[in-house]
Amino acid sequence: MVSRRRLLAALAAAPLLAACGRKAARYSTIPAGTSVLAVGDSLTFGNGAGADAAYPARLAGLTGWNVVNAGVPANTSAQARERLPKLLAEHQPRLVLLSIGGNDFLRQVPEAETRRHIDAMLDEIRAAGAQAVLIAVPRPTVAAALLGALDDHPLYGALAATHGVPLFASGWAEILSNASLKSDRIHANAAGYERFARELHGFLREAGIAPE
Repeated sequence: MVSRRRLLAALAAAPLLAACGRKAARYSTIPAGTSVLAVGDSLTFGNGAGADAAYPARLAGLTGWNVVNAGVPANTSAQARERLPKLLAEHQPRLVLLSIGGNDFLRQVPEAETRRHIDAMLDEIRAAGAQAVLIAVPRPTVAAALLGALDDHPLYGALAATHGVPLFASGWAEILSNASLKSDRIHANAAGYERFARELHGFLREAGIAPE
C-alpha cells in the first residue's frame, strides 16, 4: 500500500491541472508495451547491482512497459538536461521518470542552478508530449551524516507543485537510510532497487498512471 504522504504528493498539483484543463492528459494511464524513459544518474543506472536489478528493469517487469534505462553514473542535472532532447527524440516516451540532482548536492552545485536545470527538463518533457513523474532525491545533512537518516531535498516538492506533476517522495531517502538495502553509502543493492521499484509501482497505480 502506498503511503498517504506519497499519494498526496502525487495529487498535490491536481487543482492546478484542473484549472488549466490538462488533468486528464497529465494523469492518463500508460498501457503495457508503451515506451517509458527513466532519466537519472547512478541510482537509475543501478550501481551496486546488475543491470537486471536496476529499478527500471524491475519496474518494467511489474508494469509491462518498455522502460528505457537512461541513467548515467555521476551525471549532474546539467548533464542530464543536455542528454534529454536526444533521448526524447529517439524513444518518444509516453512517460518520463526523472530522478536527478544527487550529484549536484554532493558537488555543492548552487541550488538555483539545479532547480533551473530540472525546471527546464520538465518543460521539455511536456513539450515532447510526455507525462512526467518527478522522483525526489535526498539532501546531504548533518543528521544524515551522523545518523544515516535522510530526507528529500525541498526543491522537488516546489518544482512538482509549479509544474503540476506527480512527486514520488521519500523513495530513495527510505532505501538509503536502511543499511540492509544499500551496497555502499550512496547506492542501493539489488534488494533496495527491488523495493524501490515496487514502491514506485504502487505509487503510479494509486496516481492512475500505471495499469491495474
